[in-house]
Amino acid sequence: MTSSTAHNPGSLPAKPLRESSLSGCLSCGVRIDGGRRRYCSVACRQRLRRQLNLRTGLLKALEVRYAGFHFNEMFLFLDVLPVQSVQIYSFWYLRGAGQKPANDFIRLADQLGERWWAEKKRTNKRYVASRQLLVEALKNQVALNSLTPDEILQPKGGGKSFMYLKLDRRDLGSRQFKLLVKSAYRREVMRHHPDHGGRAATFRRIQSAYELLIDWAENPTFIKRRGLPDKWFYSGHTNRWVQPLNARR
Repeated sequence: MTSSTAHNPGSLPAKPLRESSLSGCLSCGVRIDGGRRRYCSVACRQRLRRQLNLRTGLLKALEVRYAGFHFNEMFLFLDVLPVQSVQIYSFWYLRGAGQKPANDFIRLADQLGERWWAEKKRTNKRYVASRQLLVEALKNQVALNSLTPDEILQPKGGGKSFMYLKLDRRDLGSRQFKLLVKSAYRREVMRHHPDHGGRAATFRRIQSAYELLIDWAENPTFIKRRGLPDKWFYSGHTNRWVQPLNARR
């Protein structure tokens, strides 16, 4: 929702503070104590991505090339860069009390969609409906390059091997990964070797995990990811949202 049509225009700032809730879960904003975790749970991350991907129709109608989404305790922000545009259009929405960002995003997308369809019905012209929605948006709130996606090489592989060796998947990016695997293997072998009272089936899983991860360390594989370090990122080419990157490279 834009500033001109927010819940209480008289009490809302024309330019709400845009700081993101990066200190908490990037899907729901709850505080995460310690460690390198960026989400409170996999289910929480998947829920927000699912809701984002269920409501891409408006972005397609606006012919959006790239979009970014983030939130703080008070507001949601949706920034869009239409195809052949040199200007980013921003929509913001006052958060509902006690609501998750996924629920707030649903309301934002539904309200924008309703306004688009009302204008489309009135004029019978899609481009007029899109133009009217963009006219209502805030402009020049963020730099044009803020929606230029980064590309990173992300390590791929390992499966459940990390669980069996009590390793973090992010350790794949460590230069000392092979040493970490060997150290974890020795630790788990001491705990689960059948000679020490461990189960043979568990020991075999640990052995297989060790061999798989050592093989990866010697022959690493990667996948290329595109996205933004501080926002959920949408590409019109794929018509999909992806979670924020770990860091700008």
